[in-house]
Amino acid sequence: MNQTWLKALTIVATIAAALPVANAATKGPTTNDLTARFAYLSTHGNSTCSDAFMKSIATMPPTARLQGSCCSPMVLKRYTEQVEGLRKYANFQEIPPDPYDIEAGLAWKMMAAYPIKLHGAQQAAYTFAMQHSEEKGPCCCKCWRWQAYGGLAKLLIRDHGFTGPEVTEVWNLSDGCGGAG
Repeated sequence: MNQTWLKALTIVATIAAALPVANAATKGPTTNDLTARFAYLSTHGNSTCSDAFMKSIATMPPTARLQGSCCSPMVLKRYTEQVEGLRKYANFQEIPPDPYDIEAGLAWKMMAAYPIKLHGAQQAAYTFAMQHSEEKGPCCCKCWRWQAYGGLAKLLIRDHGFTGPEVTEVWNLSDGCGGAG
């Protein structure tokens, strides 16, 4: 293959990778372009703080998406900081990489872990996160996110030895309430 064709293919591949692609499961862009993801998620969310929404999660297919913010409009700068910050935890399958686009099946797993009882140093780590996170807990109100991210914290502490400061960082980066942080 000559250099001209190789350059043309590289340019086409680069452009194609940057375009938002509709995905049946998300009904939104699957690209790594955070601006395109933000544009979609900030205007097509289904997430609410209601008890009815929390109960409906159990009836959703595992590939359904919980999208958007639940309390305040999303802010692009904060969204970008969150997604980029969460990349640090990419090796932990339990941690959603995007706090505004969570697969229902993962939300089920996180919510199911909420009743886990922690003891000793584990409970001390959870209590530290409750006292030091920006929301003074996993979310600003006791909605589905509170249960999901409370359960996530318990899984991370119990199964991966996360400390209070580490859980605090995950919660702060995973804040799905919207706003500037």
